[in-house]
Amino acid sequence: MAHALRTLPIPVEPDPRPFVKWVGGKRQLIPEILKVLPERFGTYHEPFVGGGALFFHLRPFHAVLSDSNARLVRTYLGVRNRADAVIRHLGELPHDRDFFLDYRRREIDAEPDAAVAAWFIYLNRTAFNGLYRVNRRNVFNVPFGAYTKPRICDADNLHACQWALRGAQLCHEDFTAVLGRARPGDLVYFDPPYVPLSPTSSFTSYTAGGFGLAEQVRLRDVARALKRRGVHVVLSNSSAPLVWELYADGFELTPVAAARNVNCRGDRRGPVMELLIH
Repeated sequence: MAHALRTLPIPVEPDPRPFVKWVGGKRQLIPEILKVLPERFGTYHEPFVGGGALFFHLRPFHAVLSDSNARLVRTYLGVRNRADAVIRHLGELPHDRDFFLDYRRREIDAEPDAAVAAWFIYLNRTAFNGLYRVNRRNVFNVPFGAYTKPRICDADNLHACQWALRGAQLCHEDFTAVLGRARPGDLVYFDPPYVPLSPTSSFTSYTAGGFGLAEQVRLRDVARALKRRGVHVVLSNSSAPLVWELYADGFELTPVAAARNVNCRGDRRGPVMELLIH
């Protein structure tokens, strides 16, 4: 059975917003994305969940959110299952450079989901530009950010996100796993690490393995297979020539302007052209 775009009213204020900042976050592009979505769909799938801006806007009752970043998925689990514990943890963490440097080295993976969520959100709110980046040993290596008074804990929003996530399945897995569960009439939204516009502009270190050309080709092939099955497919990516080439056959590409503020050089921030592929 297909479901309307927005089927889960939130009985709290404010409406949920992404609780982590993410490179390429989609809040500003939601009006453009809505134009290419089907009016009704079955289960909503988002295999590169990131900040989840589109999910939190749509709030579909049936959803599967996944990512290859295990700590990000565990952060979502912590917020969904134990938001009060996450809020308590965050309330105990100071905005201090020395604390930040010590805390980012913490062996966090053996701790409960709520502790992982607090660790992830704290670093996201206090690290340079809100980046999440790890080296090949999966060690978080973003420096301390130059913030005067960051909002480390937004309890109201975390509770709103907890409510929105209550019906969502959360999975740590490769994006290709969506092939095993998406059914005709479902909606899959892919927001992968982008093909870089230049050799120095790539941010793909969300996991130790990165996301290169081979993964971009695999993603295109997965999108084609889903389309043939009758699944609604929407993707976001950069406007690099490779993206136009990959999706030239069987897809419609719509250029959209997006402001991008994640760059160490201020003169390289600002509006860039991206593609909606559907």
